Amino acid sequence: MEIQRIDAERPGRLFDDFHDAFLAASADVPGPSFPAARFRVMAAKGFPGARAEPWVVVEDGQVVAGYVLALPTFDNAHAGRLFAFGVRPERRGRGLGSALLAHAVGRLRADGRRLLLATTPAEGVGARAHGCTVGVAEARNVLDLRKADWDALERMLPDPAGYHLERWTGPASPELLPDLAAVMDGMNDAPRVAGVEKINTPVERVRVGERRIPEAGDDCYTILARRTSDGAPAGYTRVLLAADRSDGWGHQGDTTVLRQHRGHRLGLLLKLSNLFWLREREPHLDRVITWNATSNTHMLAINEAMGFELFDTWNEWRLAVGPDRTG
Repeated sequence: MEIQRIDAERPGRLFDDFHDAFLAASADVPGPSFPAARFRVMAAKGFPGARAEPWVVVEDGQVVAGYVLALPTFDNAHAGRLFAFGVRPERRGRGLGSALLAHAVGRLRADGRRLLLATTPAEGVGARAHGCTVGVAEARNVLDLRKADWDALERMLPDPAGYHLERWTGPASPELLPDLAAVMDGMNDAPRVAGVEKINTPVERVRVGERRIPEAGDDCYTILARRTSDGAPAGYTRVLLAADRSDGWGHQGDTTVLRQHRGHRLGLLLKLSNLFWLREREPHLDRVITWNATSNTHMLAINEAMGFELFDTWNEWRLAVGPDRTG
C-alpha cells in the first residue's frame, strides 16, 4: 500500500476522486454535505492560517482512502489538525485507517510537531482505540427556519444603547479587515483543547480567509457591532451558505463579542439581526446549523432561546505525539 501526496499544482483528478471517497466514507453522517469546491480549497490550501498536506491511497486507479493534515503557520506551531479522514466503506477492515493515522503522526513528527487534533462524531470509537483522548465535547444544533416563531424572535431583539450594527454580504472590503481581525480575537475566550494556544489573527490571515470564501463556492452574511461613540468594533457574527444556492443549509460561523463590550446582549442582537436579514434575502434557506462546545453554556443558552435544537454530538480529540525513537 502506497500513501501518496496530492500535488496541488498538478492534481489531475485526484482531488475530485478524494472528494468522492470522503463523501462515501461519511455517508452515514447526517446534515449538510461537503461541496466539491469547498473540499478542494480546504484540501489544497488548508484553513486560513494553515498549510495543508493532502494524502491518499489509490488502488486500481481509484482513491480508496485519504486524509488532510493542516499545519498552522500563525500560531500553534507545535500542533496539526487531521480532517477529511476517511476510508471507502467497501475497503474497510484492511487496516487502511490505522495506516493513515500512523502516516499522519509521522508527518507531524517530521514537521517537528507534537500534538494531533481531530474531530469525529461522538459515537466513533476509532480515535479512542488509537490512544486519542477527548479534548472538547461539541454539539451541532439546528434551527429549522420553517418552524421558527418569528414573532417571538422579534420580541427578543435587544436594543442596547450606545451601539449600532454594520452589515455586508460576501467577503469584507479591505478597510474592514482590521476591524474583523480585532473582533476575531474574542474567539480565544471559547473553550479549547488543552495544549492549544490562543489563535493569532493578524490582518493578513483575515485577508486570506476572506479571499477563500468565493474560492470555496460560498457566500456569507456578516454583521459587525460598533460602539457608536468612537466606532470601536465590539463583536460580529457570520452565516455562510452555498454561492449557487444549491441547498437549504446555512452554516453559522463565528459569533463573538469582545470582553470589554459584554453585558449589553450584543451576541443575541447580532445573531437575531442576521437571522431576520437572511429570512428577507434568502427565502430558500430551510435550516441553520451551528457548532458549540457543550461547556459553552452562555452561547448554548442564546441558541436555545432562539429555537435551536440538538442535532448530534461530536468530540474534538487530542493525541500527544512524542519523538520518533525508532531511528
